[in-house]
Amino acid sequence: MTIRRAFADLSVGQVHCASCGDADAPAVLLLHQSPRSWAEYRDVLPLLGARYRAIAMDTAGFGDSSDGGVPASIGQWARVACELLDALGIRQADVVGHHTGGVVAIELAAAFPDRVRSLVLSSTPCTDEPFRIARAQRPPIDEVAPSEDGSHLAALWQKRQGFYPAGRPDLLEAFVLDALKVGHRVEEGHRAVASYRMEDRIGRVTQPTLIIRATDDPFAAPHAVELQHHLPQARIVDIEGGMVPLPDQMPEAFAQTVIDFLSTLP
Repeated sequence: MTIRRAFADLSVGQVHCASCGDADAPAVLLLHQSPRSWAEYRDVLPLLGARYRAIAMDTAGFGDSSDGGVPASIGQWARVACELLDALGIRQADVVGHHTGGVVAIELAAAFPDRVRSLVLSSTPCTDEPFRIARAQRPPIDEVAPSEDGSHLAALWQKRQGFYPAGRPDLLEAFVLDALKVGHRVEEGHRAVASYRMEDRIGRVTQPTLIIRATDDPFAAPHAVELQHHLPQARIVDIEGGMVPLPDQMPEAFAQTVIDFLSTLP
């Protein structure tokens, strides 16, 4: 199935997205982790596109999307996502978010409830006060100091290597490509998540919700039960062996889990 790529002129400038499926089918908006891009869903799009109008956007300031010089925040990224829905003529969408994308999805559902039919929160952190305190005490997640001999590129690879499956250098290559594209702003997404007061917003989320727990993702897996506590309408589905790059690590399992959930909705 053909992936179609396009730009929309929004408040921040040009925002990039990729899509698959019939334009008249129900819309599914896919939001990526930091510092990735739509390419995280490259292999998921055709699978969802067989039934839905599947759209993976580059978050403002990531991939090929402009940030418009506006400070990075979860609220800002949710507003731009809503602008994209407007530009595409989509009244309502099911929203799928992975890691940072899941946090943006929560804010999108809280701020624009009539635009979000349901949520799929994949490997999504619960960003309460203990989370913010813990994050402030840890070193940067992806940031590396530039070096003249290029050794910082290997350092960037090695920061993620332990959280990616063995024998899949393609997944690390995809991460490094996206991280290099973002450049010195590689930590922006992590900082935006760390400063987001989810506890003030998540109570507004009433949409049907699925929580995907990648069992081998040490950062996100423990948060699934916390999220479910705040979202009593949500259920948890485990994807065994899933790691940090779940959508591009296991696209078939990821897409089928989303399809199974969406097919239960009225």
